[in-house]
Amino acid sequence: MAQPTLPVIQALRATAQRLATQAPYQWGHMGSCNCGHLAQTVTRLTKAEIHARAMQRYGDWERQIVDYCPTSGLPIDQTIDEMLALGFTRADLTHLERLADPGIRAAIPFERRDALRHNQRDDVVLYLRTWADLLEHELLAGITLPSFNTPPMPTLVLAEAAPAA
Repeated sequence: MAQPTLPVIQALRATAQRLATQAPYQWGHMGSCNCGHLAQTVTRLTKAEIHARAMQRYGDWERQIVDYCPTSGLPIDQTIDEMLALGFTRADLTHLERLADPGIRAAIPFERRDALRHNQRDDVVLYLRTWADLLEHELLAGITLPSFNTPPMPTLVLAEAAPAA
């Protein structure tokens, strides 16, 4: 699973928020599908730019990820490079397109889990938010705060002031 880092969590939450607020969503479009929306967040490219990059090689996101080569020079591989550099894995991107990561699905409430559809906006938003929650929990679990248990301060005894003469 993706690295539990603040930039990864922010990318997932920003993508979910954009989708939840009615950004154009079309599962069959390389720039406005599940991976396409995450790519928009990570790369700051438009859906049209991502789609144009992807069309230079055959296949959907899953095929693009299988055929990914960091030295190809193809623009879609540069897009994937940016996503991987942020902390996502190739498996993450493959799972995202189909909402298929077993760990993320297991964390989704049971009543929604079996009805989850990879090409439904609300289901994608739920998946992204659940994924971000899991990574955030993992990130926070790895943070150790210093101990704030310090010995009590010694009690100061003030000397009585001598009476004024």
